[in-house]
Amino acid sequence: MRRPILHVDMDAFFASVEQRDRPELRGRPVIVGAGPHERGVVSTCSYEARRFGVHSAMPSREAFRLCPQGVFLHPDMERYMAASAKVFEIFDRYTPLVQGLSCDEAFLDVSGAEKLFGDSVSIARRVRADIARELRLTASVGVAPNKFLAKVASDLHKPDGLTVVPDAPDEIRAFLAPLPVGRIFGVGKATGEALAALGIRSIGDLQRADAAALARRLGARAAAELRALAFGIDSREVETEREEKSISREHTFPVDTADRAFVLETLLELASDVSAQVRAAGKWAATAHLKLRTDDFRTITRQRPFDAPSQDDFAFRDAARALFEANPATRPVRLVGFGTSGFSDSRPEPEPTLFGPAEPDGRVAKRESLSRAMDGIRARLGADAVRLATAAARPG
Repeated sequence: MRRPILHVDMDAFFASVEQRDRPELRGRPVIVGAGPHERGVVSTCSYEARRFGVHSAMPSREAFRLCPQGVFLHPDMERYMAASAKVFEIFDRYTPLVQGLSCDEAFLDVSGAEKLFGDSVSIARRVRADIARELRLTASVGVAPNKFLAKVASDLHKPDGLTVVPDAPDEIRAFLAPLPVGRIFGVGKATGEALAALGIRSIGDLQRADAAALARRLGARAAAELRALAFGIDSREVETEREEKSISREHTFPVDTADRAFVLETLLELASDVSAQVRAAGKWAATAHLKLRTDDFRTITRQRPFDAPSQDDFAFRDAARALFEANPATRPVRLVGFGTSGFSDSRPEPEPTLFGPAEPDGRVAKRESLSRAMDGIRARLGADAVRLATAAARPG
C-alpha cells in the first residue's frame, strides 16, 4: 500500500535561527559550536561557511583555519528549542503521524491527510510555505513512498529544496542509480572503501553487484541491508509516539574516525546541548544513554542511572564521559549520540531520616543553580556570554 512520506529537514537550523534573529549576520559565515580557539566541535554552520569547507562535527580550530572570517557562536539551545516547537506545531496541522528525529527534522506520514490538503507534494509545499512565512526559516523536503527514499530526497537540493521520488519500482531504481553509494545511510569511509574494492561507487553499481561477492566482503546481514536500500526497499513505518520519553542529540561524522579523543569531545558537546534541552523542558532525567555506531554497521548502546534525577551540565557530562570510557568499541566510529530518559517534573526530595526531613543535597542544588544561571545569562546577553569549560570543572 502506498504511504506518502515526507522528510522535512530544516536548513542549517541553529545558524539560520541566529541569522534570522540578528540581521547583521545575514549573508555572513556563521559557525555554531565551540569557540575558534577552544577544544570542541562545530554543531552546525551556515551555507556561507560551508563554501569554505566547514561542516558539522569538525573541530572548531580547523573551522577557524578554513574560515577565519567566520562568526563563531556558542549554542543558545533555549532559542533553538523554542523555534523547533513552532516548526513541529506546523507539522501537526497536517498530520498526527509525525516522527521527530531531532529538533530540526522529522518524518510525516500524510496518507490520511491528502483528502483534506491535497496530494503529498501539495502538502510538502504548504509545510515549506508555512515555515517560511511564519518563522522566516527554510526547510528542505523529500516526498517519497518510504522513509529511506524521503530522507535521501530531502538532502539532494538543499537549501530550500523540494524533491519528489516516483512510486514505480523501476523509476525508484533509476532515481537512485546515479547517486554515490555514500548516500545510503551507514556507508562510511571503511564500507565505502570495501565497496570501491569491488568496483561499487554508485548505487547503480550496488544494484548490479553480485550478491554473493558482496556478502563475502561485508557479511551477509550488511550486504542484504545495503542491497535492499539500493533498490529503495524500506518497510519501516513512521513511529507516532509523541510523548517525550527521551531527549537526545547525535552527530554523524562525515568521515569515520578512530580518534577517541575527538569522539569524546563531540559527545561532551552533545551532553551539554541535551542538558540545556532538559532544563528548557522543566524536566529531571533519571538515566543517561550513549549511542555509538561503528563503520561495520554495529550500533552500541549503553546506559547508566544518575545518582539522582538530574538536569545540570556537570552531571550530564560526567555520565557521558563515564559511559564512553567504559564502552568496548575499538573500530572507527560513524555516529555518536547522547540522550536521557526517565523524566520527572521535579527533583525528588531526599528520603526523610529518623530525625525529620532530610536536607537537600547542597552540591546538586548548586550545580543546578549554576546551570540555570548560565542559561539565563545566555538568554539575556547572548550564547557567547558564558560557557562551561570542557575540562572537568566541578563547583562546590
